[in-house]
Formats: sequence, structure tokens, C-alpha cells
Amino acid sequence: MKRTLTLLAMTTALATPAMAETLSVVGSWSSLPLNKEYEVPFWTETLPAASNGEIEVEMTTHDQMNLGTSDVFALLGQGVFDVGMTVSDYAVADAPELEGLDVPMLTSTADEARAMVDAARPMVGDIFATRYNSHVLAIAPYPPQVVFCNAPITSLADLEGKKVRASGRMTAKFLEALGAEGINVSFAEVPGALQKGIVDCAVTGAGSGYSAGWWEVSTHLMPIALGGWDPVVTAMNLDRWNSLTPEMQELISTEIKTNFEDPAWATAQNALTNDIACLTGEGTCVGGDVRDMTLVEVTPEDTAKAKDILTAEVLPEWATRAGDEWKIRWNDTVGATVGVTIP
Repeated sequence: MKRTLTLLAMTTALATPAMAETLSVVGSWSSLPLNKEYEVPFWTETLPAASNGEIEVEMTTHDQMNLGTSDVFALLGQGVFDVGMTVSDYAVADAPELEGLDVPMLTSTADEARAMVDAARPMVGDIFATRYNSHVLAIAPYPPQVVFCNAPITSLADLEGKKVRASGRMTAKFLEALGAEGINVSFAEVPGALQKGIVDCAVTGAGSGYSAGWWEVSTHLMPIALGGWDPVVTAMNLDRWNSLTPEMQELISTEIKTNFEDPAWATAQNALTNDIACLTGEGTCVGGDVRDMTLVEVTPEDTAKAKDILTAEVLPEWATRAGDEWKIRWNDTVGATVGVTIP
């Protein structure tokens, strides 16, 4: 009888699948394509399927939880949830060295932006491990942060003297160096601010501005990456990461690169082109109504002026706040990739 019970217990144990790892995941803005088209399918469908059910996911977003955007990575480090993702610029108050990931005006295409992000990846990994007790899993793009103006402009120089809503700290510093006035206005308040003249221009992604109706209260669109490409960092609490088996870590790392990070970057350039077409009627607009904003072409003079301001004023100011170690690392990695050196 005893032998029979032992055999029964062994058979039951073999028939029962191993306990699944349940990950609590907090995504980025629920209303934007990165979350809808990439984050949600990856975490709720692709990864669980690839793990053969060994990974289960409970997912929400920081806006659905009413979390402050600047709190996401701090709470992640404390273990409030397992995985968190949001724009890196939201975290720079706690980690000024992180500003070096998203420098305005350095790249004009998705391929260039990804090369810059890939060069910065080791730095970002160290920052997150030290500052947020977290392991970086992926860095994906929002569309580049471009300029909407409710005033005629023909070049970057025309922003001088104007009040401009910035999308991040380094962007605000760049605007100040350009002779503009950086204004702190929340995304939701921008349409009213443009309409009332509180700001003359505002910076955000072309698609975000299209979806939010900024074309109703602005006349000119300059598709220059004044706010950078707004990288969204996906990270896992380091204690949680270390609790996983090496096989599970490898599975997550491989799957998130192949089925989340790579596809998000692959479509970034086409998404920008389509958004510009929908806002201005210049080109083919797919999946939306065409608006009639005036397209302001970016010139080589604009690009040269931007790099002069960055190297002479904006990046040296950042290096002073971040420290010499980060300046050297940035020059050796990101700077070498984009052809810019902080003196």
C-alpha cells in the first residue's frame, strides 16, 4: 500500500506542470501605438506562448494606475511591480546622466537613432542597475519629437524669441540656447495653450499631436527631432531578474529583442513619414484624415546650427551636471557614433 501511494505521488508530480512565473508588468501610455501595437501583444501573447506557459503576465499601464510618470522606475526598483516601461526623460530628475540617451537634433532617421541608442545601451544598463535596482530589457522609440507652431516659421532660427513647450530637460536647455523660452505645459494642456497664445510652439511626436488634435490649433509643422526620439526603456526589477533561471533570462532577452524591440524600430521611420503626410497632405496618409498644416522643410543649415549649439552649450552643461565619468563614456560611445564630441 505504501509503495502504491509513493508511485501515485511520483506520477502526480510528473503530470503537474512546473509553477509558472507570474510577472506584473506596467506599460507606457495606453493610448499610444507603442503600447497598443507592441507592448500589449508581446507581454500578454508572444512571451507566454514562447515560454510554453511557464510565464504568465498581469499587465496594466502607468496612466491606468494613475502613477506619476517620474515614479515608474523608482517604484520598479522598490519591487512594487516586476517590469516597468516609460520614457527615459521622465526619470532624469533622479538620474541626470540618463539625459545622454536622448539628445535633441543628433539623429534624423530611425536607423541613426537606433545606432545612437545601441551605443548608449551599456551606459543605460549601468544607470538603471545603480539608480533603479533594475535590469534593462529593451529600449524602443516613440516617434521623434517634432515642432508644432501656431505662428509662421521657415527655419530653426525662427524659434528665437518664441515661447515653446519642451518635451524634456535637455530640449528645454536647447531651446534656451537657441534664444527661445522653454515653457512647462502638460501634454493635455497644450491645445489650449497654443490657442490662447500661452505658447507659440510645442514639441511632441507627430502622431501624438495628430491624435490629440494639435493640428486644429497650430499652422506650421517642422519635422526636426527637436525633442529627440523619446526612447522608452523597458526594465525588470533586478532582484526579480536574478531570481529567474539562466534559461528563463535568455528566453526573455531573446524574445523581447526579436518580437518587441526590433519590430518597434523597424516601423518607426514609416510611422513618422505617414504622420507627417496626415498632418500636412505632403505624401500619402494611410489610416487617417488629411490635415492642412504647412510643412517646414529642415535644411542643412538647421542641422549645422543645432550641432553648434549642442556642442558649445547644451552638452557641456549636461556633462557638468552628470560628471566627467559620464562625459567620457558618452564621447566614447554615443558621441563616436553620431560624430559629436563634448569638449
